Amino acid sequence: MQQRKLGAGLVVSEMGLGCMGMSEFYGPGDDHESIAVIHRAIELGVTLVDTADVYGPFTNEALVGRAIRDRRDKVVLATKFGNVRGADRSWAGVNGRPEYVRQACDASLGRLGVDHIDLYYQHRVDPAVPIEETVGAMAELVGAGKVRYLGLSEAGAATIRRAQAVHPIAALQTEYSLWTRDVEDEILTAVRELGIGFVAYSPLGRGFLTGRFRVVQDVAEGDYRRVHPRFQPGNFEKNVRFLDRVTAKAREKGVTPSQLALAWVMARGVDIVPIPGTKRLKYLEENVAAANVRLTPEDLREIDEMAPKGVAAGGRYPEAAMKAVGR
Repeated sequence: MQQRKLGAGLVVSEMGLGCMGMSEFYGPGDDHESIAVIHRAIELGVTLVDTADVYGPFTNEALVGRAIRDRRDKVVLATKFGNVRGADRSWAGVNGRPEYVRQACDASLGRLGVDHIDLYYQHRVDPAVPIEETVGAMAELVGAGKVRYLGLSEAGAATIRRAQAVHPIAALQTEYSLWTRDVEDEILTAVRELGIGFVAYSPLGRGFLTGRFRVVQDVAEGDYRRVHPRFQPGNFEKNVRFLDRVTAKAREKGVTPSQLALAWVMARGVDIVPIPGTKRLKYLEENVAAANVRLTPEDLREIDEMAPKGVAAGGRYPEAAMKAVGR
């Protein structure tokens, strides 16, 4: 596993591990296996471990904290604040007020069982609070030694520039994959001009690009993906036809569709780090092996032809959730 730099000084593995699905959204989890996945990822050289207070809610940070307790020095720990939920799993909007930033950080430190967070993201931008105020409060956390580096998630280019003027931003985390290439229009240009790293979440299209789903019914009832436009009847079948082209290219390369998708993201630049999520050891091993897949210029040209911007049928979030991205 090679290393990549996010921003001015944060060094992480070229692939990270997203932990959200271990606790919620994608069906029931198994804490014992999830901890085994985190341990194995670390053994394989993965250092960037990603969670958030909202996952669970609250339980995913506690799970990650238990997993890394005896190997904290081997982990670059990333978590997030800003999306507000109740213990009953209700949603209460976005909060970027300075007092909430401090409160959320202290709560995350407690659940994680650590004395500092390596990379602290604002999960979604609060339109009611100037980004300068939110990042100013985050910068105070750096000064207090509670946080090492700052990040933003799903922020717009203008917001990123304003945030960077307050305090260096190490990373922007936003969705990026073969079927979600929106960031290529403006966001990637902005973060590269500013020297900010890019962390790609859902690089496997919420599992769709693995090839495990062939009909809508393959997605279990109650699974969060059931409400996503790209998993809806009509869109789903169109996306399967796209997946068939990806699968054919992967077969030609002697890799799995997942490995092809991850290799493509990593090939988009040494400043990009994908964080595929999994709660199964066999999928972790498969994902990590993608770091050894090399795509030729001809491969990349063919993939661009089969997966141009806008190739996916359906939006990447339901309409209400899309209002919170790109602010």
